[in-house]
Order: sequence, then C-alpha cells, then structure tokens
Amino acid sequence: MRQEHYFTPDPQGKHQLQKLELEILGQKLVFWTDRGVFSKRKLDRGTRLLLESIDLGEAKRVLDLGCGYGPIGITLAKLAPHVQFWLSDINKRAVELAQRNAEANGLKNCQVLCGDGFEPFSGERFDLIVTNPPVRAGKKVIYELFAQAKDHLTEGGRLVLVMRTQQGAKSALRKLAEIYPRVEEAERGGGFRVLECWRS
Repeated sequence: MRQEHYFTPDPQGKHQLQKLELEILGQKLVFWTDRGVFSKRKLDRGTRLLLESIDLGEAKRVLDLGCGYGPIGITLAKLAPHVQFWLSDINKRAVELAQRNAEANGLKNCQVLCGDGFEPFSGERFDLIVTNPPVRAGKKVIYELFAQAKDHLTEGGRLVLVMRTQQGAKSALRKLAEIYPRVEEAERGGGFRVLECWRS
C-alpha cells in the first residue's frame, strides 16, 4: 500500500476508531478519531496553544481550514453558538469524523465540507480563517494556502495559524509578511508559535 498521510484525500488504511473525551477552554467535548487523520490519539500541543490564544473578536463567519477530525472548529463553535463555522479538509475520512463530532457535541452552527484547500469556497469570504496547516505537505502547498486565504478574507479579516518552530514557523512568518500588511506572533509555547495576519 502506498504511504498515506493525514492530507491523503481518501485513506485506505484499516479503520481504528477511538473516542477522546477532552476538556478544552472549560468545555467538555467528545471527539471520534481514526487511523489516517492528524494527531488521532490526543489533542496536539499546537492546536491547544492556538485555541487558548485565539480571540474570535467580532467574527461572524469562521473557516477551519484543514480541520482534521475537527478539534479547532468544533471547540470554537461550541464556545460561540451565535457564530457560523465552516470546517473543511481534503481527507474524506477526516471530514466524516468532523461531521460525526459536530453532531456528537450538539452543534447546529457548523458545516463540514470535503475539498482541496479553498476549492469548496469559490467566491466565499470569512471574517476569520484558522488552521493548523499540513506542514508535511511542503512549503509550496502551505504557502499557496496562505496566499489564497487573503483572497477569502473580508476587509479587516484575519488568518490565524499555528506552526512548530522547528518545522518552519520563522520562515513562514517572513513569507506571511510578504502577503499580509500586518503579521504578528500572537503566542509562543511548547515549541509552537501562533501567527496572526490581517488582510487590511
């Protein structure tokens, strides 16, 4: 069998469902995970750091890009039931899990779509795009996503992402500064950095 990654569109590996019961930002949440998705055994440190540092502000439309089984988008949707969330991933198995997890946590304010990058969102704009990008897919892939994100943000909209320092967070910061008029390091810890970018 060919080597599969969490950004493989249609994983063929044998299923290995696992149930995680987590407390994040005071919310008790349930997540089903499976083989072939990112960080299936636990909430990874980068995702937790992003969630602990993010401020939704006045955002009404939020996209969790590359959502995996949904820990970022689902947690935020639970905290902000008045906000509309979209979750998307190229990985069909991840999308099925995210849909299941949205239902398991009783959410009515999020939609989960399958597609490559911004493919499902032609013409759509968001106040906030959040992502734990697929670093292992390579710089070319993630830098293209960073650039495309700008075209899918409203005026004053933000892109917030987390990256491991040793996996290119510093060079990503420089690249983001070429794309966005304002870029800041919002948080740092545990070997990760949260970067925040404003469209205008």
